[in-house]
Amino acid sequence: MTTDTLAATDFEVVIGLEVHSQLLTKSKMFCTCSTDYANAAPNTHVCPVCMGMPGVMPVINEQAVAYTIMTALALNCSIPEFSKFDRKSYPYPDLMKGYQISQYDIPLSRNGYLTLEHNGQLRRIGITRVHLEEDTARLLHHEGYSLIDINRSGTPLMEIVSEPDLRSPEEARLYMQKLREILVYLGVSSGRMEEGSLRCDANISVRPRGQQELGVKTEIKNMNSFRAVERALEYEAQRQVALVRSAQPIHQETRGWVETRGITVPQRSKEYADDYRYFPEPDLPPLVLSRAWVEELRTQLPELPDARRARYIAEYDLSAQDVNVLTEDKPLGDYFEQVMAASHVADRKARARAASNWVLSEVARLLKAHNVASDARPLSPSALADLLDLLDKQRITGTQAKEVLDEAFATGEMPGAIVISKGIKPPISDQDELERIVEEVISNNAKIANDYRAGKTNAIQALVGQIMKQTRGQARADIVQKLLKAKLDGTPSA
Repeated sequence: MTTDTLAATDFEVVIGLEVHSQLLTKSKMFCTCSTDYANAAPNTHVCPVCMGMPGVMPVINEQAVAYTIMTALALNCSIPEFSKFDRKSYPYPDLMKGYQISQYDIPLSRNGYLTLEHNGQLRRIGITRVHLEEDTARLLHHEGYSLIDINRSGTPLMEIVSEPDLRSPEEARLYMQKLREILVYLGVSSGRMEEGSLRCDANISVRPRGQQELGVKTEIKNMNSFRAVERALEYEAQRQVALVRSAQPIHQETRGWVETRGITVPQRSKEYADDYRYFPEPDLPPLVLSRAWVEELRTQLPELPDARRARYIAEYDLSAQDVNVLTEDKPLGDYFEQVMAASHVADRKARARAASNWVLSEVARLLKAHNVASDARPLSPSALADLLDLLDKQRITGTQAKEVLDEAFATGEMPGAIVISKGIKPPISDQDELERIVEEVISNNAKIANDYRAGKTNAIQALVGQIMKQTRGQARADIVQKLLKAKLDGTPSA
């Protein structure tokens, strides 16, 4: 049963997500240990505080609090003037002190929302709270024993809890992608699910369509990609519907997603809040959040993805598809912005369309071919602006421009300098000469010409390729195509 067929049944899926994001602070949440432990040996970024030694005193990381409030503001949350940290009983071996410092009844924020588009409809998904806690250590399981790496323990971990407003696994995936965009734009998270810096627990239940009361929910863990979130929820929804149909009970429990098998499996019975025995953290003072500081943080918010998308469409008249691709990858969008800043042209919309086309096609091609991240910038924005200037002035053809771009990407040279050093000749503009070459190519490729005349219109591209080869890329493809059509169709070329 697919998600689509499930949606057509008499059951409704109800989903809420708990998203955990490590924050990009230099030090841990309650101590001065470095969070730059990705390539470090196990248990080398540790101290008595994050190792849970008796008698140590935690100190609150102010930057982590600021990042959490900025995220909450971006998610339209209200920020109380008073907040506090709590102790949460935690009987698992990945926190050595036996409890986790988290937040319970008075978090840093509450009552926000995130808007997403699904099937052409705008959906407002409620945000219950955005709060702050410490991450756990990492357990490495082997056959018969487990090892513990404390480097991650104490890393600032922001939790974003949604209302149970999501109604399909696809919506859950879209929510996660939208949330990741916002976190990356804010600069508070790397957003890398595959590395564990962004993690998601999903709560899901099913109920007869039209029923207000929620069904028994299960929680799913161990999902390390957007696609895994969607697949795990699809499986679990189908499993729960099958249980209801066969009059079997659904147990409230935590289940793990097994990617290789495409199923969820039981892990433990689901805990209730009172099982954690929360109480105010005695070693940390309450937080008093001044309105002035909160408003100062609000002024530091960057332009967020939705606002950037709307501006690109209004200011540059770009297509919705191009705008979505440019804004999904923030470094790529930043690069496009810098190309526009380096472009001193009167027709800004035409330049924006050209810049968008080249960034999304040729620049993206080179980044992928060389396995380079979009924020590495081997090709400077001014170099691409220079290339577009050469095209606007018809100093080079599109074919030549691609060759020049490859050279600029590899060497870092400016396209204008490459054109001179390579001795690239200007495009052939002599009409008589081009017509002579067109006639010669048609004569030498009679079968292709006849295929075109017989209705195989794509055959003209083969003739264009022959002409470009014969002219070594010096002929403009648009003019060549126009001349070819005129000759083949028997119409005047002028």
